[in-house]
Amino acid sequence: MKIIIIFSVLAFIILAASSAPAPVVLDFYGQSLRARAKYYIKSADDDDLAGGFGLVGVLNKSCPAVVGQMTDNMGLWLTFHPVDPKERVIRLSTDVNIKFSGSNSCHESNVWQLKYHKALEQYVVMVGGVEGNPGPKTVNNWFKIEQGIYGGYRLVFCPSVCSDCKVICGGITTGPDVENLAQHQGPPLIFSNSTDPWPFSFYFKY
Repeated sequence: MKIIIIFSVLAFIILAASSAPAPVVLDFYGQSLRARAKYYIKSADDDDLAGGFGLVGVLNKSCPAVVGQMTDNMGLWLTFHPVDPKERVIRLSTDVNIKFSGSNSCHESNVWQLKYHKALEQYVVMVGGVEGNPGPKTVNNWFKIEQGIYGGYRLVFCPSVCSDCKVICGGITTGPDVENLAQHQGPPLIFSNSTDPWPFSFYFKY
């Protein structure tokens, strides 16, 4: 009888641990990252030359709208939308849509997506994605936040919204500098299968 009770207790502990929610992502001030609230993203290494994220022109073209890192400003406000619309906070390693506030000159949605850029010949983060509706038709629109270094976090692309889809998995990092249309625009964000934990911190709009 004691053996049965011990195994029952162990099974309960294992089940409870496996069903526990993932840790909450924290903003720069140590507060829970809230779903659908406005944030900036800023590099966690305190490099004054590394700004936030915005839309950058690539190879003298402003469209399609490419997401990139600005050189000396906070970039654009953005919001995080979890795969579970009832979730109020953003958790590690869970699928989220990322969306810039406002509109863009390419008349596309401001939802991030991973898409192959023919001119750059690599997968690049662009806008024009679809918010919500998780499944095979929107698999390119989902990102995850993982623990990084310097107390910051890193972005990865490895969506879980479609169990039958074959997806690539890797990190989102800054690509090589390319010719841009305007000042204060840095390199685009690209997909990389490198394990380098490129960090960033969140600044919350009070």
